[in-house]
Amino acid sequence: MKFRLILPILLSLLITSCSEKEKNITFNEINSSKIITSKDLKVSDSGLSHESVIIKTVKGNIVLKLYPNDAPNTVTRFLQLVQEGFYDGLKFHRVHPKFLVQTGDPTGTGNGGSGEKLKSEFNKLQHIKGTVAMARKPEDVDSADSQFYIALTTLSHLDLNYTVFGQVIDGLDVLDRINLNDKIITISVQL
Repeated sequence: MKFRLILPILLSLLITSCSEKEKNITFNEINSSKIITSKDLKVSDSGLSHESVIIKTVKGNIVLKLYPNDAPNTVTRFLQLVQEGFYDGLKFHRVHPKFLVQTGDPTGTGNGGSGEKLKSEFNKLQHIKGTVAMARKPEDVDSADSQFYIALTTLSHLDLNYTVFGQVIDGLDVLDRINLNDKIITISVQL
């Protein structure tokens, strides 16, 4: 009987002892009935969202900001997939040191996706180290789906040919440690 009275008090103390900074909120914890879109993000003068997307990997965390003004449909779809937990547990199926790392294929082969194609949103954002962009088939500009890559160096030959929708702002060193088949633990958003 005493245990039933103490347990709620202990849980309350545990929850309130977490600082706001420690609370990484996944979209499923926010409100599963509301789908967050690019219009819900606050944007800075640079065009980057104020909210941070945290990709928790087996090698550490990669933190990125999104470009909702430059690629609104891509950002919206990415956020929907994050909300669904689509990327959780997926591996980096393509890793080329000093070039890029790629993920977002549930089959792990580079041929799979979520099943929903996206129209390209080519923009003038440049491929520098940490640029996040949608992967697609070379012969079909509107074949992007759920796979995305992160540039490990400047890749100017990809500029204007792929939809850039984000930029890594922390964890560039983690990117350099990613190996083929390393997994994403989860992706969340810190509001």
